[in-house]
Amino acid sequence: MKAMLALEDGTVFKGESFGAQGEKTGEVVFNTSMTGYQEILTDPSYKGQIVAMTYPLIGNYGCNGLDLESDGPKVEGFVVREYSERPSNWRSQESLASFLERHGIVGIQGVDTRALTRKLRIYGVMRGVISTEDLDPDSLVEKARSAPPMEGSDLVRFVTCHKPYEWEGNGTVNPVPGRREEREEPGRFRVVAMDCGIKHNILRLLSDHGCRITVVPATTSAEEILSYEPDGIFLSNGPGDPAALPYVVQTVRELIESGKPIFGICLGHQILGLAFGGRTFKLKFGHRGANQPVKDLSTGRVEITSQNHGFCVDIDSIKDEDVEITHINLNDMTLEGMRHRKLPIFSVQYHPEASPGPHDARYLFRRFTELMEG
Repeated sequence: MKAMLALEDGTVFKGESFGAQGEKTGEVVFNTSMTGYQEILTDPSYKGQIVAMTYPLIGNYGCNGLDLESDGPKVEGFVVREYSERPSNWRSQESLASFLERHGIVGIQGVDTRALTRKLRIYGVMRGVISTEDLDPDSLVEKARSAPPMEGSDLVRFVTCHKPYEWEGNGTVNPVPGRREEREEPGRFRVVAMDCGIKHNILRLLSDHGCRITVVPATTSAEEILSYEPDGIFLSNGPGDPAALPYVVQTVRELIESGKPIFGICLGHQILGLAFGGRTFKLKFGHRGANQPVKDLSTGRVEITSQNHGFCVDIDSIKDEDVEITHINLNDMTLEGMRHRKLPIFSVQYHPEASPGPHDARYLFRRFTELMEG
């Protein structure tokens, strides 16, 4: 069946559909990872976005029940150059097309993803629409232009949990090859995780590091979070514009005053930046992939990191002398990490839990437990 992808600038890409039939709008972005498409599809941070993969062949190892980063795909649509119809992998339980169809996600193949990526890099990410129903280019371009912008969008409300729950997952699904995973005593630390769209591998790694985790909705008050008497507080990743989340920022400001150890990742890092009095801004085309070089300013060590974000904390807006810049992105020198000099608080913009991606930064989970040890 024919499918079409249209961008707000009038560009139209024709292709063939795979997965579900239908029509969805969203911000069109690209991811440079060579593998990990199932984790990308199910990462809640992609809510509101149509994701294009730059690697040309997608679907060759199928999908399975272990590599989910949430309860199902959160992307609005999926764009690939070539879809592999015959997956071959001992872990495969179903094809990518079957997985997308089962969850109602529209996919399109046969797109010149090099041309699409080049356009997004030059002109910035754009609103778009993917459809198997309306194949009129002019109509689709108008729909893309009418789609809501990412700026000012609170998408956390679509992906946060509805009520608190205890994480009961066991073990790390993707251990570091060739290295024995060190695990802390189970349940040693009580952690409350604010769910702005949390990935399962974050919860797995917190659990592996001895944390008993209560996950709470992003709307939970500081008073309720502190009522759990946590040893530490975790601020999760998530989608949308951090500046559109004043209710989360205010809660985090109150949590900072509690003196509890706080660890933030991705959107959690941006929320902390706003709570510290900083500003956030939208990147031209974002950082989405598994090979972003980040420099640790304290050691000079360069980590290869997995990233997925379209907004960033303005490094020049952090005026608080007690907040130290700890990491920078070596591609564009943007802020990638910070810590408070007096309080047990730190955050990173990238994803130390990866999934998919390298494991260079997993030590940060150990740093969090060390803060909780006091």
